[in-house]
Amino acid sequence: MEQQSPQPIRGRGSSDNPQNRFEGYYFEEDLNETFDDDRPATRYLRDDTDHIISYNNSPDVGFEASINPYRGCEHGCIYCYARPTHEYLGMSAGLDFETRIMVKYNAPELLRRELAKPSWKPQVLAMSGVTDPFQPVERRLELTRKCLKVLAECRNPVGIITKNFLVTRDIDVLSELARYNAASVCLSITTLDADLVKVMEPRTSRPERRLEAIRRLTDAGIWAGVNVAPVIPGLTDHEMTAILERARDAGARFAGFVPLRLPFAVKDLFVKWLEDHFPDRKEKVLNKIRDMRGGKLNVSEFGERMRGDGNFADQIRQMFHIHTRRLGLNQDRYTVTTEHFRRPSLNGQMQLF
Repeated sequence: MEQQSPQPIRGRGSSDNPQNRFEGYYFEEDLNETFDDDRPATRYLRDDTDHIISYNNSPDVGFEASINPYRGCEHGCIYCYARPTHEYLGMSAGLDFETRIMVKYNAPELLRRELAKPSWKPQVLAMSGVTDPFQPVERRLELTRKCLKVLAECRNPVGIITKNFLVTRDIDVLSELARYNAASVCLSITTLDADLVKVMEPRTSRPERRLEAIRRLTDAGIWAGVNVAPVIPGLTDHEMTAILERARDAGARFAGFVPLRLPFAVKDLFVKWLEDHFPDRKEKVLNKIRDMRGGKLNVSEFGERMRGDGNFADQIRQMFHIHTRRLGLNQDRYTVTTEHFRRPSLNGQMQLF
């Protein structure tokens, strides 16, 4: 008998767990554990790592050091390039990524310890380089907020990317950092279509809430902007102008964009998602992605992976630059600085750096 494909699950981006590329087999543990409405439950697993700052030498990501209080993300964005990172943990890039969240409960203490080391050279810390630091569980655990408090105490600059209105909860701490030119916040907006968000980014804040977050951050004197990301050809690319206009009207000072990336297992997850939700657009979307990726669904080379290639990628770039100039975005320069950094001592007393 032919095995049927899993059906879409309300409130989740992925509907199944594809095999881990590092494993010869995969056991779907506890996938039948559900809430009363038949949605897979989320588990929070302790991550006992002994460090919190991660480093990278990628020339096209815009930062060298980052903080990730959580691994995995309950936002469930189907296209998320970070999904394959769960495979390093022996889990799947599918449902596991959005239902098995690794939590670094001691993240604030680890951060204080690392900033206190004589070897720490003050620099901008991205928050978060992989998964969203303001995903739903943050409302309860407040690990991101506690890390921001450590950064504010030390006046170490931070750059935040998020899809969640919850970032506005921490305007008090971010305002303190902004006093020392040490904070930048970017709201990622893929689409203004709330119905599309429900199936594509099921547990993120709705578009209007993200725009409101930009407004509140800007009104508080915090440098805030928008990232039109990812741009999905044949599905969301036509919204770029409207997103930039709405973000500018909300007070955004800067903007960026990133074409869709589909590394490793994300390719199959995204294709399955298109089949489930947009079967009539599937081939159009996939063909346009191939047009940007040299006939493939993904290209991993530095530089090209973040910008794409070909006629359609050029059209998106031109459209972005035309409208950011028209709207006055990216005109003002803002440089976060480390000049006010103060090294903490482990007993809680500050020492001037």
